[in-house]
Amino acid sequence: MTGKPPGDMSGGFACPIPKSEYANILLAHGSGGKLTHQLIEKMFLPQFKNELLEPLHDGAVFELGGNRFAFSTDSYVVSPIFFPGGDIGELAVNGTVNDLAMCGALPLYLSAAFIIEEGLPIDDLWKIARSMQEAAKRAGAMLVTGDTKVVDRGKGDKIFINTSGIGIIGKGIDISPKKIKVGDKIIVNGEIALHGIAIMSVREGLEFETQIKSDTAPLNGLVEEMINASNSIHVLRDPTRGGVATTLNELAEQSGLGIIIDEESIPVPDEVRGACEILGLDPLYIANEGKLLAFVSPRDSEEVLSVMRRNLLGRNSVVIGEVVDQHHGTVVMKNKIGGRRVVDMLTGEQLPRIC
Repeated sequence: MTGKPPGDMSGGFACPIPKSEYANILLAHGSGGKLTHQLIEKMFLPQFKNELLEPLHDGAVFELGGNRFAFSTDSYVVSPIFFPGGDIGELAVNGTVNDLAMCGALPLYLSAAFIIEEGLPIDDLWKIARSMQEAAKRAGAMLVTGDTKVVDRGKGDKIFINTSGIGIIGKGIDISPKKIKVGDKIIVNGEIALHGIAIMSVREGLEFETQIKSDTAPLNGLVEEMINASNSIHVLRDPTRGGVATTLNELAEQSGLGIIIDEESIPVPDEVRGACEILGLDPLYIANEGKLLAFVSPRDSEEVLSVMRRNLLGRNSVVIGEVVDQHHGTVVMKNKIGGRRVVDMLTGEQLPRIC
């Protein structure tokens, strides 16, 4: 009698199931925090490991025909599908455009795949399709291929969208976590946590004197201006799931250097801060969809800041920290009274279904 060993999925070669303290997937596995990283490191990287995937950038960077390209993909399951400042369609286009921009690429072509639940109003689908077209036009990209599937009523949640994109990287542009250097200034292009709180305010029925709107926006134009102003932009990253804190932790770990941020310098709108106090949330861990973090050589940081502030999407740009040769792999925040505390990676799931 013959048989395959338990966990074998490859025609006779043993493929043991990765060890995990969880028997089932949790919502927190999609948070972008510690559990997401564990899932990637233990489940996916061992299976798909290759030189293009290993950098774990916002997209794969490769060369073809003497040109360098970036390729990225993302899926969107946000609930509700319409929210203050945008909708799932606009979010899907902007998200992939921004992932390409964070690689230093000029977005060219996008794909879109729709998983639609039976019963979704046609008017809603039309609004989403229109907003996707308008978002692609704003970013200067074209949606050139796609797919549509419909699932039974109750087997989905209105609509899920996957977008993929490809962009071209100009000569001399090399943006990667490996380029981070001690002394680099860390710049954010404006107020944080708007997207996550816009979503949560709808879910919880919160009302404020001024409506909090998502910051979803295409950042490729801003990035292009920044790159034209300086060849010392070492890393770009959009702090989406898990927010600024989780993104900075990823970069500290990848670079093997320390990061220190200044609490007073981090721009958090009063309405967002108030909502976070009500909901028991930390704005540092809340998703953004129109923000970027730039690691820039100190000699060029003021010039890059000046260029960013002339762009509508960067007019509130500020330096929030720097890279240090201390507490390697760790992010530390200096507070208003001079104390310091470690800012760890997001552990659980603050806000599920946020993008």
